[in-house]
Amino acid sequence: MLIRSNLLAALCVILPVSALLRTVMAQDAPMPQLSPGSARKTPAASPTTPIAPQTIALTVPKGTPLQVALDQEIRVQKVGQPIHARIVEPVYAFDHIVIPVGSEVTGQITKIGAISGGKRTMAALDADFTPERKVDVRFDQLLLSDGRHFPLQTTVMAGSGQVIKFVAAADSKKKNTVKDTASEKTRQAKEQAKQEWDNAMKQLKTPGRVHRAARYAEGQLPVHRQYISAGTMYFAELDQPLDFGTEVMTTQMASTIGGALPPGSVVRARLMTPLTSATAHKGDGVEAVLSQPLLDADKHMILPQGSLLKGTVRQVQPARRMKKNGQLRIEFRELVPPDGVQQKVEATLESVQAGKDADVKLDSEGGAEATTPKTRYLATGLSLALAAASARTDNDVDHGIADHGGGTGARVAGGANGFKLVGMALGLAVRSRALGYTMGAYGAGMSVYSHFIARGREVVFPKNTAMEIGVGTRKEGAASPAPNAPAPVDTAVNQPALVAP
Repeated sequence: MLIRSNLLAALCVILPVSALLRTVMAQDAPMPQLSPGSARKTPAASPTTPIAPQTIALTVPKGTPLQVALDQEIRVQKVGQPIHARIVEPVYAFDHIVIPVGSEVTGQITKIGAISGGKRTMAALDADFTPERKVDVRFDQLLLSDGRHFPLQTTVMAGSGQVIKFVAAADSKKKNTVKDTASEKTRQAKEQAKQEWDNAMKQLKTPGRVHRAARYAEGQLPVHRQYISAGTMYFAELDQPLDFGTEVMTTQMASTIGGALPPGSVVRARLMTPLTSATAHKGDGVEAVLSQPLLDADKHMILPQGSLLKGTVRQVQPARRMKKNGQLRIEFRELVPPDGVQQKVEATLESVQAGKDADVKLDSEGGAEATTPKTRYLATGLSLALAAASARTDNDVDHGIADHGGGTGARVAGGANGFKLVGMALGLAVRSRALGYTMGAYGAGMSVYSHFIARGREVVFPKNTAMEIGVGTRKEGAASPAPNAPAPVDTAVNQPALVAP
């Protein structure tokens, strides 16, 4: 009995102690695994967990245009003839210049076009027996200044093959103290772009005045050689991408992307939508893509290369008779960074690269208008003078016989005015005052018609046209101004804010 009572006492002590131990152990034991590990959510990383840096591929994608210019004059001789050019606009991948200005590009002439019978006949009547032929080229090699060599597969785009000039918008005469800072920054950006263009052109062996005069005189001869001038520009689109390695994007770099646009920001872009005042309509969509990243004052990237600008044709006026030239105004209103969030912007065309013979000018608000060269007055005046000389009556007497065929000089003047050397030869050979006067009147009439009566010039912006565009954030919810009220001012841009129609 004594043993049984001792055992019962011991159990009364052990059982509560064991229960207490199980409770304490249960607090430290893991929870039972009720589901597979793949079905559980991954716990969020603590704020102190380091983030792995992201690797960015420095690749120039397919379709990117290389803006190249011939660095020396070429005499066109045969298909397969080699040509040499240089890059005149840097090519970026993310925030890196991977193809700097001055890089060498080589290629060859791939085709020399034929001349139709009608064109050849008209050229012969104008004393030109070797009319200019269309020449197609291709670029297939890229050599960087550090010695790296890249094979290229390119397609030369329409609109190429002309000498290009830099055209800046006129400065606004209106002063606004609220926008002085932004306007000054925009002016500095335009000056910098002009300086960069001038530096790129210095790499080309462009001819001087004497050389150009000699080439012009040679071109007036009945038989002459064909040349492609130094500085002739081509847009060579890549048919295959170019790989320049990778770059590690740090957290600091990533934090600056997509930041607020600084006042007076100007971006370099290329036009993706070809435009001409002859066929464009108000409201047509327009797109341009940034060809260079936008950096802040500390060289931190705000907008990467490849960001898209979307807009519309705001105004358009095709060319008309009586030499009324075409006009075109485009407006960008949306900015879409790569894999980013679309934002509303106000944008104004600040400068553009246009054909040297296109005679395009930009007004202070970025509208483009074709212009007519003032040399038309000189050319028309000369034609009228020759026509007047051909009509001069000069009844000379040669060996007692009156000459009613008109003076030799008058016939030659009329012939030169009508069909250049061929007309002069006819004026010398044919003793007919009527012939000389007719050719003189024809030449004068054609000059007056082409310079003052015919349809004016169109504004033409081919695909890949390089542009400088001033951009700023648009203020949302702004009230529309009353009719005839002055345009509201947006302190984030260098131009008056445009009112949505």
